[in-house]
Amino acid sequence: MLKTPSLASLTAGLLWLVVALLSGYWMLQLWGREPLVPVGALGSPPIQSDATGVARVLGAVPEAQAAAPVAPPLSSRFKLLGLASQPGQSGAALIAIDGQPPRPVVVGGVVDGELRLLSVGPKVARLGTTAEDPAALELNLPEPVESR
Repeated sequence: MLKTPSLASLTAGLLWLVVALLSGYWMLQLWGREPLVPVGALGSPPIQSDATGVARVLGAVPEAQAAAPVAPPLSSRFKLLGLASQPGQSGAALIAIDGQPPRPVVVGGVVDGELRLLSVGPKVARLGTTAEDPAALELNLPEPVESR
């Protein structure tokens, strides 16, 4: 007579089958792996191109050496934001240099390097190295913005 397996023995057999399959899967995972390599180590360095060499290969005629870059005018470095003066007395100016926050400078005070504030007028400040400086720089107050 043939005996039919009980429910408990079928369940145990299925559990052992699952355990065997899982352990086999993980063994294959561990044995079949190569060492991990960081993604950054796999890439090659970026290709550097020589623009003049490429232009020469494509038939461009080499240009003469470019002239030295022209320095911006000295007045573009300074911005006059405010003035304080009274007739017959010295005054002060609020000047921003190279986009930095503005700072107050009294007449005769150093603005930048050897450049000094020579005088202030109603809407103008005069900068230079000496009072007779022919290359003195005049800064004008910006026109007020009308609010609507």
